[in-house]
Amino acid sequence: MMVERGMVSARTLNPQLLRDWAHASAENLTELRGEINDLNVFPIPDSDTGSNMVFTMAAAADAAAALPADAEVAQVARAMADGAVGAARGNSGIILSQVLVGFADAAEVLGSGPELTFRSLVTSGLRLASRAATRAVSEPREGTVLTLIRVAADTAAADTSDSASDLARAIADDCAEALEHTPDQLPVLAAAGVVDAGGRGFLAMLDAMVNALTGVSNRRRRYRGILTGGGEPGHPTGDTCADGSDMDFEVMYLLDGAAGESIAALRTRLDQLGDAVVIVGDSSAGDGERFSVHVHTCEPGGAVQAGVDLGHISDIRISCFALDALRAQVDSIEPPPRHKRAVVAAVRGEGAADLFREAGASVLRADDGLTAEQLAAAIRDTDSAHVVVMANGALPSQELVTVATEVRSNQRSIVTLPTSSMAQCLAALAVHDPSEEADIDAYAMAEAAAGTRLGSLQVAEQKMMTLAGTCEVGDILGLIGDDVLVVAPDQTGAATALIDLMLATGGELVTVLAGSAVDREAITAITELMRRGYPGIELTVYETGQHTDLIQVGVE
Repeated sequence: MMVERGMVSARTLNPQLLRDWAHASAENLTELRGEINDLNVFPIPDSDTGSNMVFTMAAAADAAAALPADAEVAQVARAMADGAVGAARGNSGIILSQVLVGFADAAEVLGSGPELTFRSLVTSGLRLASRAATRAVSEPREGTVLTLIRVAADTAAADTSDSASDLARAIADDCAEALEHTPDQLPVLAAAGVVDAGGRGFLAMLDAMVNALTGVSNRRRRYRGILTGGGEPGHPTGDTCADGSDMDFEVMYLLDGAAGESIAALRTRLDQLGDAVVIVGDSSAGDGERFSVHVHTCEPGGAVQAGVDLGHISDIRISCFALDALRAQVDSIEPPPRHKRAVVAAVRGEGAADLFREAGASVLRADDGLTAEQLAAAIRDTDSAHVVVMANGALPSQELVTVATEVRSNQRSIVTLPTSSMAQCLAALAVHDPSEEADIDAYAMAEAAAGTRLGSLQVAEQKMMTLAGTCEVGDILGLIGDDVLVVAPDQTGAATALIDLMLATGGELVTVLAGSAVDREAITAITELMRRGYPGIELTVYETGQHTDLIQVGVE
């Protein structure tokens, strides 16, 4: 039976779960900061939604971590809410803070008795969060994060799962589906070919809750352009810019000492001065309520004065969209690359490193595993305008795509070839022609890799059923692709049986990459089999020294 983390029993809720959620949310948002920033086109395309949500959530996590270890659920929830409201950045940060305010209000209403369960907190908290976030925005729009918060609340109310983890997964999955539909609801998103940035950030928080409960992270696609509107960039024909903003400045400040009934008048005044007005209150000020105020305007002085007229303002932040865009443009300028072309190959084994260097690749050793950061650094280190990347099974395809997206720039194009072994990579390098046009060269390499049939020998680490029968620990397994088709007690028998199977459908060239643990007798047996049984097929053996497979086989 799986034990859900953060739960003391079926009827009580551990405050540590909230701390874990806050920490995991901050980590998720930090990891996705660039992706979320790139999606940011509404209410203004200032590419800061991810950064604002990271800053706001980090403040909430720090506030929760600062409490004593014996703090109760309501105390932790309120600390997170107050920390987020006080530090909220941008429209997205303020709405995020209202999600946490909803949870804090729900925890206080539920108390510390048996009524405070994960289900009751999430159901009540999301319902209150949806109301608070919607009230905070002067002009709520469908297709934004407000839509996803409402979907989350509806799912929580309707779900009948027995466990907290099932409930959390259901909420996250329903919101992921709702996120896909945001371009259908908000024309400015459809025109840009993106989903809502704030909604993507909220989904990251829901996935963090699943992780906090189960220790398992949800895998989501990278949300980039979806090419709606027929795949044409920019606005569709006849579309207007009615969903955009003509305001030049973003103004934010904290307001203390204002009477609650005066906030409606402040909202009206700010609506006259600009748009994207968001005003929320919190209890962190002690005496009276503190309000966090946000507006996009062409009159920043007037927006500040509107707050001064009602009370004491602090933490004033005024940013100019044009200057921010200019700074971002300057920061993103890279010097022109020194080289035209490069190929990055992840390899295992000293012999493989030498072999692939001689073949013209920039070699990245993956003997002890490979991280996305290491691959990104290797790509940048080539200092080349066009880079072909082959990870050869050392990095999951999803991470490979993410790395390529992150390092791609106006100065650098990236092509990733989905090679799953060094044998495929070697076939691709054999047709690599640096003098050819980049796209034509990459296509030829991809075609060569795809045309190479893969095989390998491995040692069985456990007893299991395979397509070739039951294997015992220590048996030698012959794989074609991912399927075990040979089981033998020794390497020689397994190697020759594997070669016979792979050549049953023909071939012109067999390439064998010999690992560090392969028996010399097995290599000799392969050589003898090829000489006697397949005299018209060329055999090449390389001592690559990988520690994973005994041998890798490529048939072209």
